Amino acid sequence: MKLSIVIPAYNEAGNIAACVKELQDVVGVREGLDYEIIVVNDNSTDETAAVVQQLIDNDSSVRLVNRTPPGGFGRAIRSGLDEVSGDIVVIYMADLSDDPNDVIAYYRKIEDGYDCVFGSRFRTGSNVQHYPWLKLVVNRIVNRCIQLMFWTPYNDLTNAFKAYRTSVIRDCGPYQASHFNITLELSLSALIRRYRIAEIPISWSGRQWGASNLRLQEMGRRYLSTLLMMFFQRILVADDIRAECSTSRPHPSANDVTVPHDEVEFEADCEERDLAHVLEELQRVQKDLQSPAQQPATVKS
Repeated sequence: MKLSIVIPAYNEAGNIAACVKELQDVVGVREGLDYEIIVVNDNSTDETAAVVQQLIDNDSSVRLVNRTPPGGFGRAIRSGLDEVSGDIVVIYMADLSDDPNDVIAYYRKIEDGYDCVFGSRFRTGSNVQHYPWLKLVVNRIVNRCIQLMFWTPYNDLTNAFKAYRTSVIRDCGPYQASHFNITLELSLSALIRRYRIAEIPISWSGRQWGASNLRLQEMGRRYLSTLLMMFFQRILVADDIRAECSTSRPHPSANDVTVPHDEVEFEADCEERDLAHVLEELQRVQKDLQSPAQQPATVKS
C-alpha cells in the first residue's frame, strides 16, 4: 500500500528540511515503502517553499502545494488531503514534534486491518518531552470532556498526528474546519462512522525552533463549534451517516484481514463496547489528572 504523508507548514524554513529528511530515511531508505510526502506551504513569509523545492529536486516523492490566502492549519490539511494518491494518509507536523518511527507503527497497524490509527501521548509507553504545562493541562481537560461526550476511551483526539485509510478520509469528507479544530473533525468523523480504530502510544517533543501557531484563546470557540457539531451528529443523525457510510464500504471478502480481538487497542463502536472497560479508562484518566507525576507516559519538561 502506498503511504501519503501530509505536512502542513507555515514559516517552517528552519525545520522542514530535517523533518522531510528523517521521514525519507525511515520510510523510504530503511523500510522501503512506496510513499509520497506532500508539504503544504500555508502562505509562509519565510523560505519554506524554497527549501521544499530543493528537496523536490533530489526526491520526486516530495511534492509542494502552495496555498493562497486565507491561511489556516485546517485549510492546509484539506488542501493536502485533496492531493494524496496513496492508500494510507498520515498527517505529520513540520516542527519535528512527531517521530517517524511512529509513522511505521501506524502503517503496520493498518496493514493488520484497522482503518485508522490514533497516536496517544498519554498511554503507557508514550514519551513526551517539552510540553508547555498550560497546554498540557488544557489538553487533558478537553480530551477528558471529549471522552465523556462521545463515550470513548481514546484519550488524545486533539492530536493531529494520526493515520487513516484514504477511503476513510474520502468517506468522512468534505471537511469544514479551517484551523486546528480539523483534528477533531477528522477523528470524530471516523469515530461516529464506527471505523476500526487502534490507539497506540507515541513519542512527542515540543518544538525547539520557531513559534507554535496554536493559540488557545483563539482556538477555543473553533474547537467548541466543531465539538458541538460532531456531538449532535452522533446524537441526532448518526444512523443516517452510518447508512450512507455502509453503502460506500467494500463488502468483506474471505481474503480480508481479521483484526485480532485480544489486543489492547479498541474498535470504534462506542455503543457496543464493554461499559466496564470504558469506565475503567475514564477513571484512569481522572487519576492521571489528579496525579500528573504518576502518569504512565514519560513526560519531561
